[in-house]
Amino acid sequence: MRVLLVEDDANLARIITRGLFERGHAVKVSETGGDAVQQAVSGRFDVSILDWELPDLDGIGVLRAWRSAGIGMPVIMLTGRGDTDDKVTGLRAGADDYLAKPFEFEELLARLEALFRRGALEGPIQVGRVVVDPRKRTVAAADTTEKLTEREAALLIELVRHLGEPLSRAQLVEKVWRGEPVNPNVVDVYVGYVRAKLEKLPSPGIAITSVRKVGFRLDVIE
Repeated sequence: MRVLLVEDDANLARIITRGLFERGHAVKVSETGGDAVQQAVSGRFDVSILDWELPDLDGIGVLRAWRSAGIGMPVIMLTGRGDTDDKVTGLRAGADDYLAKPFEFEELLARLEALFRRGALEGPIQVGRVVVDPRKRTVAAADTTEKLTEREAALLIELVRHLGEPLSRAQLVEKVWRGEPVNPNVVDVYVGYVRAKLEKLPSPGIAITSVRKVGFRLDVIE
């Protein structure tokens, strides 16, 4: 794995770096939030370990900057904050996992490896005549590319994973909004957004079908 470690505690960063290096992984350390944003933009990493408490831009700010820039690498947040509300804040900002300090290195490693495996399965996916890139949050056909927001990308990817299978609004809320309390009708709004972007592509070969009294289904069309 190529790991971006964002941690201003030099001793902890040294321990994590040594442990990962001994297991054959490459590590780049950023001590500030500003540097972490730049490193992720200019480099390519498989996963990131991101501390919440940083001397300038905090971990939530870094995470939001990454996601706004379309950087979709899996992220595990480290923090001394163990309250449920803090965990929810981190996950809703775009974190993939959350580990409270103090922690055992082996648990951190196991969680990183799980995120890496998940990320490896989320490379560009072709369906119909469209290529969906989860990491870049794009959908493309021929020479046309449309950028997706985080929610739009998550919605389309979930439909792709269940190609031809109807998904209820409740299922989509659970997967895309991660249990966030939202009105299920918001799914219809985002389906409209994704449909509009698919319609901008030349002959995409896929369409989101409304399934009466159920929800939505992604179909391959001629």
